Amino acid sequence: MPVTMPSTRTFRAGLTSAAVCAATVLTVASAVPAQAEETSELREGGVAEALWNYVSSPDAVPGANDWACKPSAEHPEPVVMLPGTFFNFGANFVKAAPRLKNAGYCVYAMNYGFTSVSLGRVGGLGPNRASAAQLDTFVDKVLASTGAHKVNIIGHSLGGSVPMWWMKKMDGARKVDKYIGWAPSSHGTSLNGIVNLGEKLNLMGFVTHLSDVAQFPGVIEQTNTSDYTRELWADGDTVPAGPHYTVVMTKYDTVVTPYTSQALKGEDVNNVILQDACPTDRAGHMGLFNDDPTLQITMNALADGPKDFKPKCHDFGLQLL
Repeated sequence: MPVTMPSTRTFRAGLTSAAVCAATVLTVASAVPAQAEETSELREGGVAEALWNYVSSPDAVPGANDWACKPSAEHPEPVVMLPGTFFNFGANFVKAAPRLKNAGYCVYAMNYGFTSVSLGRVGGLGPNRASAAQLDTFVDKVLASTGAHKVNIIGHSLGGSVPMWWMKKMDGARKVDKYIGWAPSSHGTSLNGIVNLGEKLNLMGFVTHLSDVAQFPGVIEQTNTSDYTRELWADGDTVPAGPHYTVVMTKYDTVVTPYTSQALKGEDVNNVILQDACPTDRAGHMGLFNDDPTLQITMNALADGPKDFKPKCHDFGLQLL
């Protein structure tokens, strides 16, 4: 039976309604209280904070983008974080940014791929090559501000693929010490994976169906048959030498499929399957943002810890996609 898909106008209206509804619900139900006073430790956020920030703080999160920060001898490379498709860093890094800042890192985050229908919140819609150029500009700004020679990259989903283009195709690898991908879509995914994500988010009011999503190149370029994906690996299936690479994958990922396609190849690569360390952790693709074992693996990688590091298995992420 043929399916009638909504128009772009419906998509725009849906996004606007979603923003208004989310703000209203969160305000009435119990808005996340702001920090009343300065403390020595930033509080890590969770799902409630992520939902609130998605609407009200898409371009700010505690711990990130302190342009007065100067790296310490212990942590000489600043950390740059990129959120996943349809998201923004205000929501994606409510747990990671405070933890990194509390540990003494200079932390930065950027949104990318915003288009006229993004409403300043829905990222990753624009062409990925253009997003990689935005990353290049942002990294140069971070390096100039901090005086560092290299950065560390943390990317979730598409936020792991855009840096890969930048490193492989734009000589960005020379500016990177460590790359950490959370379920990165570097090798692409089946179209069904992208549709799954779009349909699930539609229940939250953020996006509609494939006919709308298909109009946005940054989304479709993540498929494993796209010209973007093919060109990314046209010169070989290994990552550039120099950076240290870590990839965190979950067996319950239904967006970037198969999950094994997220693994990278190269001289210094550590591909980690979350369930090998914590068998009862059922965090899905989206759930890596608030999954504590994922954060522990990330912190270990940044600290040049052992590749066979075993995180403590608690505070698992959302069982979502």
